[in-house]
Formats: sequence, structure tokens, C-alpha cells
Amino acid sequence: MRVRRKVGILVSGRGSNLQALLDACADPAFPAEIVLVISNVAGAYALERAEKAGVATLTIPHKSYPDRAAFDAALDAALRAAAVEIVCLAGFMRLLTPEFTRAWAGRMLNIHPSLLPSFKGLHTHQRAIEAGVKLHGCTVHLVTPDLDDGPILVQKAVPVLLGDTPDTLAARVLEQEHQAYPEALRLLAEGRVTVTANRAEIA
Repeated sequence: MRVRRKVGILVSGRGSNLQALLDACADPAFPAEIVLVISNVAGAYALERAEKAGVATLTIPHKSYPDRAAFDAALDAALRAAAVEIVCLAGFMRLLTPEFTRAWAGRMLNIHPSLLPSFKGLHTHQRAIEAGVKLHGCTVHLVTPDLDDGPILVQKAVPVLLGDTPDTLAARVLEQEHQAYPEALRLLAEGRVTVTANRAEIA
């Protein structure tokens, strides 16, 4: 019987991408299982999603710590106590320290609502419309100390339509996010990802 990799998810909000991962991991044949969901925001709806799925949850409020390093140390300790092997950022609205990202190098995923390296940061859908691009989408990548950077595992694209608003474009991209994140987690959990010179090669 294949051993499933233990996953910890970091969240801050409603957790729609968390739900996509929970749904994927509900299949016993999926190569990963979610063992812990941590939020820095008390009462985040993502925690309710995890609890409904029978997954352990934890709230670690960032405001309870004097600085980012202390907060990240608490995150790291909680993840390791749960024997987490892979970390997924799913709407986690905190910048992580370089020390934390290096500690989880090659084992931490993030999803970003653009076709990286275009439109790093916030307000990606508005910026895509303003730039006049014809394709927009989402990216799942391995996390590095640089914001929205790191080897790309999966990308999904959608057309930018005439008359699109940031909300209508975001809704179409979100549908692709819900497919891309489980796909990327599967690749990493199955050990099919090799990184060479900041490029992810998929076996």
C-alpha cells in the first residue's frame, strides 16, 4: 500500500482552494492527505471547511507575536509537530520569512491568480485587463524567498473576454485554480518534480 504524504495547509480567508484540496485528498487513492489546517485569522471560514472534512485545525494569530520571525517559528513548530511533509499556501495573506521558505524549500506550494511571471502581487485581474492581455490564468509554483516566484509546476489559462470585469475574470480563473492546485499537489506528492536552475521538470 502506497504511503500518502502528509500535508499542512496555511489559510487566511474563505478557503475555496482549500476545499479543492480537501475534495481531492478525500479520495484514498490520492497520494497526499491533509493532516492540519492553520489560519492566522480566528474565525476564517476555511477552518470551518477543514473541520467539516474531519481535519485538525489550529489558529495562530500573527498579531500575538512580536515579529514575522517569531510567528513563522510558531508555524514551523506546529507543522513539524503534525509530521507535515508538504505545505500548501491557500489564500495565506502573510509574507513568509526567507528562513521559513528555505526550511521548506522544495516542499511548499503556492497558487497565484496570474500566469507568472506576469502580474506578481495583488490586483492581478484588474492589471491583466488594463494591460490588454488576451490570456490570463493561474500558476502553482514552489515557494522561494522572493514574492510569487519559484519553479512553476502547473499553469491554467483562460481567455480575457471583451467586457470582462475583474470579478468576471476572477471567477473564471478560480475555476481553473481548483483544478490546478490538486494537480500540482499530486505531482509533488508522487515525487515527480525535479528542479534544475529554477525550472521544474515533471517526470
